[in-house]
Amino acid sequence: MKINIYIIDKKSKDRLYAPLIEHYKKISKPFAKIEIFEIFTKDIAKAHDISTHASQKSYTITLSKYLSNGYSIALSPDSHEVDSYKFSELLKDKGVVNLFIGGAFGFEETFLHKCNKSISFGKITMSHKLTKVVLMEQIFRGLTILNNHPYHK
Repeated sequence: MKINIYIIDKKSKDRLYAPLIEHYKKISKPFAKIEIFEIFTKDIAKAHDISTHASQKSYTITLSKYLSNGYSIALSPDSHEVDSYKFSELLKDKGVVNLFIGGAFGFEETFLHKCNKSISFGKITMSHKLTKVVLMEQIFRGLTILNNHPYHK
């Protein structure tokens, strides 16, 4: 299984969360290969100066090219909340899973409808970097649930 995480975020030398993310990538290796793609283009930066709608549209344009290969799941706080078991079911029997974390202005409905599923981990607002860590932990937890590994208990 391959899991791709696409996130609208500037690449940075994060010293706080990066070790946790690498830890979850490493311990997930027996179950899946995980790659993270941080994307922040000039068009996104310009759109941020214009409006929320322009920003959301720029995210859709930028991320849509990654939807064609695999099962695509957008993380959106306004979507249906899932627990760890329901999240693990979304990973089950998939060859490639693409997970999308939007920018500061969230996703437009157009992008959410292009995805196979949109989910929420709750109504709280988290930084992109913290969301990445939470997502990595949930991916690992979901993979261990599917593989009857004791971590999830």
